[in-house]
Amino acid sequence: MELRLLVTFEKVATVLSFTQAAAELKYAQSSVTSQVRALESSLGTELFDRLGSRIRLTEAGERLLPYARQIIELTEEARAAVAGTEEPAGSLVVGTMESLTSYRLPPLLEFFHHRYPKVRLSLRTTIGDETRQALRQGTYDLGFLMEEATEHPGLESVVLCEEPLALVAAPRHALAGREFGTNELVRQSLLATEPGCAYRDLFERELKSAGEPVDFMEFGTIEATKRAAAAGLGVSLLPEVTVAAELAEGALVRLPWQPPFTLRTQLAWRAGKRLPAHVRLFLEQARKLVSEEAGQA
Repeated sequence: MELRLLVTFEKVATVLSFTQAAAELKYAQSSVTSQVRALESSLGTELFDRLGSRIRLTEAGERLLPYARQIIELTEEARAAVAGTEEPAGSLVVGTMESLTSYRLPPLLEFFHHRYPKVRLSLRTTIGDETRQALRQGTYDLGFLMEEATEHPGLESVVLCEEPLALVAAPRHALAGREFGTNELVRQSLLATEPGCAYRDLFERELKSAGEPVDFMEFGTIEATKRAAAAGLGVSLLPEVTVAAELAEGALVRLPWQPPFTLRTQLAWRAGKRLPAHVRLFLEQARKLVSEEAGQA
């Protein structure tokens, strides 16, 4: 088995598209097809079922894929070892989300950029299921998650910190400065980010437990949600780190309601994946700097 054939097979198996694999590998589509057929010929079995315009892995392809990934990762590690480069280098694709990129990660990103300039870091904004799927497919090397659960099928993960949440509103909101229950909260104008965000979905689940219909006014970003809350349009549950400045300035106030769930910021990767040295380095620095930053918040 030639390495280049395994690289092409792994890319096609990841994206399940000859066309997309060709584009990402910068090959002609005919070259990708011929390389996959050459690998199938050398192994004496078909690796993909062709279903019209769609493809899927055969049982043999499913068995080969983890070995192909291990071989590719070991080859990259061997090249780096033989080259003897002291400075970490390589590409690193990280899935993240607005709340972390803007409010939790800047010290980590600044440190890594200046300390390891040969690492090509790419951040991709996705949340929840999208991030987990991209990690399982190998599209991302690492992915930040902000979830209640810490076990994710097909992934390994490490908890970086607990992520406190704050229910916030404008200072003159009717609920400001007094006690209230979930039954009263559900009748307020509720502001939220898009569905799929863990804290929004858990908040919605808790409000629905009061037996009342729940209707959110949705905003595309945390910044827009905060501005709407400060303008008196309603209340919103957001990660505390994202509203710390507004709470300190008095543009928003924290309402006395504590969510009955806990979110944890985590860093995840595909189970069984051998992490190259520069990826392990990012993971180690994330564990150190994010946990330190959270401890100071």
